[in-house]
Parts: sequence; structure tokens; C-alpha cells
Amino acid sequence: MSTLKNLISTHLSAEQVEAVNTALSTLETALAAKVSNLSGDERRKYGSISEQNKLFVNKVNDYAMNQTALRSPDVDWAEFAKDFNSRTVLEGTISRLQNLLTGINNAKTLHDYDNYQAALDDYAYTNYKTGTSAPGYEAKRNELKQFFSRIKKVDEKETADKK
Repeated sequence: MSTLKNLISTHLSAEQVEAVNTALSTLETALAAKVSNLSGDERRKYGSISEQNKLFVNKVNDYAMNQTALRSPDVDWAEFAKDFNSRTVLEGTISRLQNLLTGINNAKTLHDYDNYQAALDDYAYTNYKTGTSAPGYEAKRNELKQFFSRIKKVDEKETADKK
């Protein structure tokens, strides 16, 4: 069974890396005043409103916008509108960022896979060259084989346990 190699061959140029970092810095700066750090307890206390409750808030907003005579005098409607608009913008931003994160994670996964397969190929070549007594390869193999020793130890332990 052959292993697929070089699943992804698109790479970020130095200019693209700089553009991404600049865009992220701009985004971080733009959102700095809006970002909140909640403790675990605060997160549980305030939570996230469910989809049903979002529909409820949307319906109250519709009434507030379209039938102002039915508004409660106990609600600060200017603040309600600001919260509603901020929530809507942030929700859209989160969705866009999550889509980007998914794509970025997928690309990283492919690069990780490509690197790992190439590293395995190099390790196999190192083992081959060690067998030919080529200088330097035995030391390299000794350094690299530590990453495979856990598998052997587990197999050896299981074999010993069965005896």
C-alpha cells in the first residue's frame, strides 16, 4: 500500500505571512475594547442564550422596532438596540472566523501529514545508510529512534504480561 505524499503544495509567501499577521493585528486592535475575559464561573453564570432564546430576543426586537407603543418603559431601548447590533456583528464575525479556522486547521493538518511522511522517509533512509556504515548516520538514527521506542516498550510489556 503506497502512502500519499505532498497532499498540499500551496505555501504562504513571506508577503502573505506578513499580510496575515498585519490583518490579525488590525483585528486584535479593533476588537481590544470589546473582548471580554470571563472566568469559568462567569461563563457558566451568564452562559450563552439558546437558539430558542435568540428567536425570542429577535421577536422582541421586531416588536420594539415596528410597534414602539408596545415597548416596556422599564427597558433602555437605546442600549437594547446597541447590544442587539453588537451581538449581530459579533455573531457574524465569529462565523466568518470559525470558517477561516476550519480551513486553516485543515491546511495545517495536510502540512503536518506531509512533514510526518517526509520525516518517516528520511528515517527509513537513515536506517538504510546506517546499514552501509556511512559516516554520521548511526548517530542520527540513535537520535531519531527515541521517537519510536514507546511503541516497542508497550509491545514488549504486553508480551511480557501475557507470559
